[in-house]
Amino acid sequence: MANLNLGELDLTTDEFILDEVDIHIQANLEDDLVKEALRTGVDLRQYSKQVEAELQRIEQASIKDYIKESQNIALLHNQITAWTKLICCRMEGMLSGFQSDLSSISSEIQTLQQQSVSMNVRLKNRQAVRSHLSQLVDELVVPGAMISTILDSPVTEQEFLEQLHELNNKINFAKELSFRETLACSDIQDIVDRLKLKAVSKIREFILQKIYSFRKPMTNYQIPQNTLLKYRFFYQFLLANERTVAKEIRDEYVDTMSKIYYSYFKSYSGRLLKVQKVSEHLDLPSRNTIFTLGQRGAILTPAELEGPILVPHTAQRGDSRYPYETLFRSQHYALLDNGCREYLFLSDFFMVTGNSALDLFNSIMGKTLSMFLKSMSTYVSDCYDSIAIFLCIHIIFRFRAITAKRNIPALDKYWEAVLELLWPRFELILEMNINSIRNTDPQKLGVLDTRPHYITRRYAEFSSAIVSINQTFPNERTNTLLGQLQVEVENFVLKMAAEFPSRRDQLIFLINNYDMMLSVLMERAADDSKEVESFQQLLLARTQEFIEEILSPPFGGMIAFVKEAEALMEKGQLDRLKNDEARITQLVRGFSSTWKQSVESMSQDVMRSFTNFKNGTSIIQGALTQLIQYYHGFHKVLNQPTFRSLAVRSELINLHHLMVEVKKHKPNF
Repeated sequence: MANLNLGELDLTTDEFILDEVDIHIQANLEDDLVKEALRTGVDLRQYSKQVEAELQRIEQASIKDYIKESQNIALLHNQITAWTKLICCRMEGMLSGFQSDLSSISSEIQTLQQQSVSMNVRLKNRQAVRSHLSQLVDELVVPGAMISTILDSPVTEQEFLEQLHELNNKINFAKELSFRETLACSDIQDIVDRLKLKAVSKIREFILQKIYSFRKPMTNYQIPQNTLLKYRFFYQFLLANERTVAKEIRDEYVDTMSKIYYSYFKSYSGRLLKVQKVSEHLDLPSRNTIFTLGQRGAILTPAELEGPILVPHTAQRGDSRYPYETLFRSQHYALLDNGCREYLFLSDFFMVTGNSALDLFNSIMGKTLSMFLKSMSTYVSDCYDSIAIFLCIHIIFRFRAITAKRNIPALDKYWEAVLELLWPRFELILEMNINSIRNTDPQKLGVLDTRPHYITRRYAEFSSAIVSINQTFPNERTNTLLGQLQVEVENFVLKMAAEFPSRRDQLIFLINNYDMMLSVLMERAADDSKEVESFQQLLLARTQEFIEEILSPPFGGMIAFVKEAEALMEKGQLDRLKNDEARITQLVRGFSSTWKQSVESMSQDVMRSFTNFKNGTSIIQGALTQLIQYYHGFHKVLNQPTFRSLAVRSELINLHHLMVEVKKHKPNF
C-alpha cells in the first residue's frame, strides 16, 4: 500500500475544526464523479493515480503546443508592446493638450474674477455717488409746492408750518454747501433767500399782531400766548435765520408784557386798598385785635392760601373789609400764578434757560416787582400789627415752597427781598413790646384787681398766635424774642403782685394771670412748647403756696403741730411733746367742731377769688386733699406710743368718714 501523504495537516492546531471537515466531506460526497465512483465501486486510490497521470499528460501536451506557437506569441507580444507605446504617446499628447487647455482656462477664470471684483467696486462707488447725488439733488431742488405754500398760504395752516421746516432744512443745507464751496449751491441760493425773506416777513407780521393783541383792554393775554406756543417754531426759524427780526419781536414782547403786568398789578393793588380794614397801626393801646390771632391764622391753610384771589369790586359791593395779610395773600398769589406761567412761556417760546431765562423774566416783571416792594416798604414802615407782618412772612414761606415744588426759580430773589423788608419790622415791633412791658410802672395802671390783667391777656393772645404760626417754619430768632418777652411779662406780673398788701391777694393775682396765660397758650400752642411748660411750673408752684395760705387760718395750729411732730419723729425726740396734752386736746376738739364750716367758707372764698371756675375747683380739690393728708399725719402722730394714753384720741374723726364728708364739699363746674 502506498504511503498516505497528509501534507501539512496539523491535527493539534486550534484551527482544525471537525465540524468544518464534516461539511467538506459532505460537499465532496455530493459531487457527481464521486457519486459515480462510489456507485460503481471504483478504487479511489487507483482512480486518483489515474487522474494524476492524465493531468501530467495534458500538461506535457500543453507545453508542446506553447512551444509550437511561441513565435506567434512573441509576435503578438511585440504587436501589443508597439500598440501600447503608440496609444500611450497619443494619450500623453492628448493629456498634455488637455492640461494646457486647463491652464489657459484657469488664467481666464482669474482674469474674469478680477474683472468681476473691479466691476463690483465700480458698481458700489456709482451707487454711493448716486445716493449722495440723489440726496444732494433732493436737498437742492426747491419744489413748486414749497414756493406756492410759503408765498400764498396763511402762516396758521399746518401745511405752511411743514413747508417752513423744509425751507429751514434747505437753508441750513445751502449754508453747509457754501462752506464746502459747492458750485451747485449758487443755483438755488437766490430762490432760497427770497423764500426766506418772504417767510420772515409773514412770521414777523403774525407774531407782532399777536403781541399787539395783548394791549387791547380786558384781553386775556393767556389765549394769544397759548397760540404763540403752538407756533414756537416761528421764533426758532427767526432766531436761526434773521436775528434782527427775532430781537425786534423779543423786545416788543418784553415791552408790551412789562407794561401790561405793571398796569394790571398797580390797578389791582390800588383797588385792594379800598377793601382794607381800618389801619391797624394807629391808636396802639386801644386796639386789642393786633394782639389776637382769632380766625386770621386760617389764611395759612392750603384751602385759603391757594384759594381764588379777591375781586375788589365784588368785595366793595358787599361792603366787605379784609386785614392786610388777606390782601397781601391775594396780591402775591396772583403774582405767583402769573409769574410761574410767564416764566414757563418765556422758557418754551424764546428757548432760554438758566440765567438767560431769569434775565428775560426780570426784564418783564422787574418794574412790577419794584412797585410791590416800594408799596410794601411804605406800609411796613408805619405798621405796628406784628401778627399781620408775621402772617405775611409765613405766606411768603409757603409761596416760596410752592415755586420750589414747581421748579420755578424766577421769584426766588423777590421772596428774599420781601422777607428782608418784613423780618426787621417784625423784630422791631417785638422789641418795642418788650421795652414797653419792661418800662411799665404798675402804680400808673390804675386800681388794683386780682383778676387777670389786660397786659397779660394781650401777651397770652399774642404769644400763642406767634407760637402757633411759627410751628410750621420755626425761626430761632423769633423764639429768642418770644423768650425775652415772656421774661418781661413774668417780671411785670411779679411787680404787679407786689402792689397788693397781703400775700393771699398776691397769690390770687399770680394764679389768675398764670392760669389765664396758660389756657390761652394751650388753645393754640403745642402742649410741649417752652411757654406752656414754663407757665405750668409757675402755676403749680403758686397754687401749692396758695393752698398752704388758705389752710393756715382755720387749720394752722394742727398743721404746725404735725410738721413739728414729724420733724421730731425723724430725730427720735417725740417725747419732747409729751407734756402738750392740753394743746393736743384743743386741736382735736377744735378741728372736730369747726372743720365743716371752715371747709365751706374756704370753698366759697376760693370760688369768689378765681375767674376760672375750673381752676378754682382744682384749687379747692387740692386744698381738701392737702387737708386730709395733714389730718392723716395728725392721726399717725397721735398713734405713736408717746400719745396712746391720751383720752382725747377717742374724739378723733375717722379718716375714712372724713374723706367721705370732704367729697360732699367739692364743687362741680
